[in-house]
Amino acid sequence: MADTEEMFLRAKHRTFSGLTEEAERQWTGPFCFVQAADPQLGLMKAWRIGDAVGGGDEWEEEVALTKQAVAGVNQLRPRPRFMVLCGDLVHAMPGVTAVFSGHYHRNAGGCHDGLDMVVTSAIGCQLGDDTHGVRLVAVTANAVVHRYYSLEQLGQRGVDEELRKMLQAC
Repeated sequence: MADTEEMFLRAKHRTFSGLTEEAERQWTGPFCFVQAADPQLGLMKAWRIGDAVGGGDEWEEEVALTKQAVAGVNQLRPRPRFMVLCGDLVHAMPGVTAVFSGHYHRNAGGCHDGLDMVVTSAIGCQLGDDTHGVRLVAVTANAVVHRYYSLEQLGQRGVDEELRKMLQAC
């Protein structure tokens, strides 16, 4: 058990002590890794009952499959160097009104059936005309309001008055 706990403690500060730049700088030979995707906890029930918005409140099936995947990966020989989990981790749970993402390197989004897709531009390299920045999201029991701030605005102005009032009302 201690070895297992120590293994998980090696990943922090966006690095993994077993995969340092110094240790991995030079090619040392072939290796393999596992890429898995979309455990999407809650989706199976939602599809089964035909309620994509409110039906994702049970995760037992996906949890069992995820455990099966982990057990299978742990049995692989040679052992993979690492595992990458991509895609949707959870399905929209009841009450979800917005999904926030990045990777497009510009601000974008849309709305379908009351679900907002909000794409936030990058802190780093921009692919459009948006400034480098972050999105502040205020969530109350009745609303989700978000604003994109350039890094300059964030440091100079801080939070918009509307968002400040929303957060103080809670």
